[in-house]
Amino acid sequence: MPLDMPLVWSDRLDDVDWEELSALYRAAPLGNKSADWLREAFGNSRIRCFVRDGGRLVGAGRALSDGVDCSYLCDIAVMPSHQGSGLGKQLVGTLVERSKGHRKIILYAVPGREPFYRKFGFRRMRTAMAIFEDPAGAFERGYLDDDA
Repeated sequence: MPLDMPLVWSDRLDDVDWEELSALYRAAPLGNKSADWLREAFGNSRIRCFVRDGGRLVGAGRALSDGVDCSYLCDIAVMPSHQGSGLGKQLVGTLVERSKGHRKIILYAVPGREPFYRKFGFRRMRTAMAIFEDPAGAFERGYLDDDA
């Protein structure tokens, strides 16, 4: 769907409807993230973007950043009605631009989306490792390799 109306971008937390944001993540689909969880996660993130179309939240993303060394992009979500419109590309581009000046910008992505992120200069890391709350589920969804 082409974006005919101008989108409204914001990084402000005071006008976010956290239940609406939670619904966006379920619809995207990027999992079930509660309003309270999202309020804390976005509140603790130095870089954030919220995108509205006609007052309706249609995109969001954030980056954890220390301001100099590392910026970690995560939780980038686009409403299905706006997927394929270029909004995801704009969100990632904005988060990368706002992360400029860091020694490294890291991205955690859904498996299979690597070609999309390569367009921004992201490359697979050989040394990245993680501890997941649910390692079996992370393995099933393709986030972990069996490197036992």
